[in-house]
Amino acid sequence: MFANTCLLDNHNKESEVRYNMTLKSVTKIQRMFLQLPHSHKILISAISVALLLLLIIPSEPATASKNSTSAEQLMPGKRYQLDLAFEQPSSDESTENSELTWQTYQIKSGDSLAKIFSKVGFSAQQLYRVTESGDEAKYLRKVHPGDLLRFATDSDDNLVQLAHQINDTETLIITRQNDSFVAEIETKKVEVRTEFTHAVIDSSFWNAGIDSGLTDNQIMRIANIFGWDIDFALDLRKNDEFSVLYETHYVDGEFVGYGKILAAEFVNRDENFQAILHDNGQYYTPNGRAMRKTFLRSPVNFTYISSSFNPRRLHPVTGRVRPHNGIDYAASTGTPVMSSGDGKVIAAGYTSLNGNYIFVQHGERYVTKYLHLSRKHVKTGDRVKQGQVIGRVGATGRVTGPHLHYEFLVDGVHRNPRTVELPEAKSLGESELPAFRQHADQVMAILNDNRRVYLAMQ
Repeated sequence: MFANTCLLDNHNKESEVRYNMTLKSVTKIQRMFLQLPHSHKILISAISVALLLLLIIPSEPATASKNSTSAEQLMPGKRYQLDLAFEQPSSDESTENSELTWQTYQIKSGDSLAKIFSKVGFSAQQLYRVTESGDEAKYLRKVHPGDLLRFATDSDDNLVQLAHQINDTETLIITRQNDSFVAEIETKKVEVRTEFTHAVIDSSFWNAGIDSGLTDNQIMRIANIFGWDIDFALDLRKNDEFSVLYETHYVDGEFVGYGKILAAEFVNRDENFQAILHDNGQYYTPNGRAMRKTFLRSPVNFTYISSSFNPRRLHPVTGRVRPHNGIDYAASTGTPVMSSGDGKVIAAGYTSLNGNYIFVQHGERYVTKYLHLSRKHVKTGDRVKQGQVIGRVGATGRVTGPHLHYEFLVDGVHRNPRTVELPEAKSLGESELPAFRQHADQVMAILNDNRRVYLAMQ
């Protein structure tokens, strides 16, 4: 009891001492505060008030989301869905493995795939896996000097992808998948537009075509379309005219080439010829008659006539009157000579008069002859197709200069190749005619409208 009383007294004395010390400290702080400048007093007071408010106002109680499960609700032996949040990697970390390094190699003369792969740092094994990536990989064997190959490698310098642009619309893509490669062709969509041109012949059909904006290939195609009705070496006259409706191709808004000739009209010596493209790839008149005939009017392209068919012609070498039973096409040595129709070579040889010659039998009634050739590309017994090159223009035999002498015989009688009636190829059947005529009317209306607008602007 006494001991407890002593302890209590000691505790009270210690408390009194601590209180007095605290009071002295507070008093000292008050004196220091009163000695501060007025602006400092205001700042300290504001800070004190703010701290007091933070202590008094309670913080927002933590709440669980509606999908979370509290510990009190967990039941033993049952599985619960836990919402786990994982730290997302930074953008640099997430893309580091997906970034590719590209290098472009331009193929040089003498390069092979083995040399190319070695130069860009890839092994023969990688080359083998690339070439075995599929049938499309065959395009790698068709590359030429100047072509580009693009290689993509990952951060470990492993080949990931190879790209080769085959043409304006197709690109070969070979991509690594696991331990092998897969090849595919990426094809861009081609936008097809329709264009029109019109020209009047002044000096030549070729020059008129070039002046109207047509390409060499388009000019030749037009000549082929009308080549069964018009001899472009003989029949053309000044002021003849033609109109053409054709396709142009664009990829991503950029011009990449020309397409089909959809329709064409040729006015030759006041005679009108019209041709419309059918779904089968052949050209027909608006009434469905085939433009294609059994024979071409001319066995050579874009040359001029030095001597026409004349049964009482004065021979330029002998000076005697001798029938000229054909047409002479003056052209430079080496100009291609085509077979004017399908047939069989019944003679191919040489004589001092005819020089190198070729005779072709077409069915039972027709024979064509080609004389003074510099070269023969066929021999007796060969089968030939219409338009096939069978020889070259020359100056062999009794001639005054290089030219082709061409003869056309019907039932053994010489006929003028310019005017002889040529048998037609098969025209469209009755079942196809209604749809084709409707299409032909639409296309020719477009061509005629464009021509009227063009002429009105001249």
